[in-house]
Amino acid sequence: MRITLRLVALIMLCLSTVANASDYYVDVTNRTGYTIFYMYVSPASSKSWEEDVLGETVLENGETQRVTLTGYTNPYFDIRLVDQDNDSYTFWTIDVSTQDIVVTLDHLD
Repeated sequence: MRITLRLVALIMLCLSTVANASDYYVDVTNRTGYTIFYMYVSPASSKSWEEDVLGETVLENGETQRVTLTGYTNPYFDIRLVDQDNDSYTFWTIDVSTQDIVVTLDHLD
């Protein structure tokens, strides 16, 4: 009986975590004057960067790219962009539920 109750409790915990997962998006606009080649978006709690979300595309100066973030439990993300000269622009702990990003030279690391 104890094992069954523990199993039920574990299943309920897993289901509640899945039920709390949400989809978010952030619009990133490039106003650096340079082409952005890489964009990394990771949960703010992560210790490493996830894969490049641009893939084989680039973000030209003046363009906006929408990044959809699926299945996360909170809206706080770190965002790093790398341009054609290998310069980086990093935004820490961005609440993507309320904030989009406009990247300028003022954000250069």
